Amino acid sequence: MNKVMTRAQHRPGTRPPTRRDTRRPAGSPPRTPSGGMPRTAPPGGRPPGSSGATGALPRTRPTDTRPPTVPAPMPRNPADGTGPLDRSAVPQPRPTDVFADRLLLVLSGQRPVHWMLRHTAGRAYDELAHLAELDLLRTRGTRPVVRDIGYFEPRPGAIEAFARIGAGDQLRAMAFRLEQGGDLRWRCTAVELGGPRRPCRDDD
Repeated sequence: MNKVMTRAQHRPGTRPPTRRDTRRPAGSPPRTPSGGMPRTAPPGGRPPGSSGATGALPRTRPTDTRPPTVPAPMPRNPADGTGPLDRSAVPQPRPTDVFADRLLLVLSGQRPVHWMLRHTAGRAYDELAHLAELDLLRTRGTRPVVRDIGYFEPRPGAIEAFARIGAGDQLRAMAFRLEQGGDLRWRCTAVELGGPRRPCRDDD
């Protein structure tokens, strides 16, 4: 007798019957591809093992072994030693002292004449070049030094100065004039040295 197989009717909206595994006891969890228990997400929606999961180790920074920095002490006022040093209170060299040293360096051959080009005005540069050629302050073995300086102010912005130049047992006199320009810079406008003078020309 031939058997006729009929297909079960499936109604829309219902799930088809599933095949049961009679070898698995009832109530056991479904099998997973890895063969283990299914993983469940912890509270908070973060996967297990993430930094926000419970029990994660806190991040630590390396220990700072550098020595502590100590601020540099402020310079003290030498007058009383209490307050900070006022830079404006430091005495500045007078223009007579500065130009006496500059002229001496040129007249003794330690600096060339053109070194004073931007520090002179009028006929002072020509007078300085003439005196440098005479080698009146050139000495052997002993370097000339400025021993004394005096000055007179005939008017504001003008200084007439003299200096005593010593080199060993020799002593010479040097006179020069300084004038202050509109840029507030001092310039030498005349210079003389004990000895023969430079002959005056018509354009002087």
